[in-house]
Amino acid sequence: MSAPPITALIADDEPHLRDYLQTRLARLWPQLQIVATAGNGVEALQQIRQWQPDIVFLDIKMPGLTGLQVAQQAENCHCVFVTAYDQYALRAFEQAAVDYLLKPVDEERLAQTVQRLQARLAVRAPAPEWSRLLGQLRQMAGQTQPEYLRWLRAGVGNEIRLIAVDDVCYFQASEKYTAIVTAAGEYLIRTPLKELAEQLDPQQFWQIHRATLVNVREIAGAQRELTGTLTLRLQSRPETLRVSRAYTHLFRQM
Repeated sequence: MSAPPITALIADDEPHLRDYLQTRLARLWPQLQIVATAGNGVEALQQIRQWQPDIVFLDIKMPGLTGLQVAQQAENCHCVFVTAYDQYALRAFEQAAVDYLLKPVDEERLAQTVQRLQARLAVRAPAPEWSRLLGQLRQMAGQTQPEYLRWLRAGVGNEIRLIAVDDVCYFQASEKYTAIVTAAGEYLIRTPLKELAEQLDPQQFWQIHRATLVNVREIAGAQRELTGTLTLRLQSRPETLRVSRAYTHLFRQM
């Protein structure tokens, strides 16, 4: 007799992210059955009680109930939080051994999460005690308020230039340097892009390629080429930026 299928529910108030997760999960875990989706916390809790899924993907910030509030009332579910939280809260997630995906969701990270879930379910590991874990999580995440980077220092000849983060159009990683591109010019720093991203406001700077972070305020529009490639036009720069396939879901409404 075959084992019953593993089931999942996706709850997020952004339709394009729900679609993105559903599409990627179908490719990474074809046997997984998505039994329902929800656009707010109240609907998510109703769907969980109706379907009793094995796994729930929960956006942290949803109307009605937050993802944390839903998880606290969800019994016998393995929850994965989808979040744009700052680095301090992410550290709290890791210390509490809670699965999370950082927006915009990276497919490699999603694949790692799928592998962890499959391993737990294979040995029938019980779902965490969410009341205890989430109390611990709130305490750790609330201990420190995020302080995002406001100024950057770049060497220009014998001078050190101070560049306001708000003036940056985009960051571009190369082999040894990261380029800071503003309306006025380009500056090179040695800080790796990944390290820089951890210090920037994720609501202001979006990763559109593994080598590119763009200031959302600088995006004038998105255009799909005949080849299917998505490119961004900028407010203050003449060049366009290519969006890799993993991040195109960010621009479906544009």
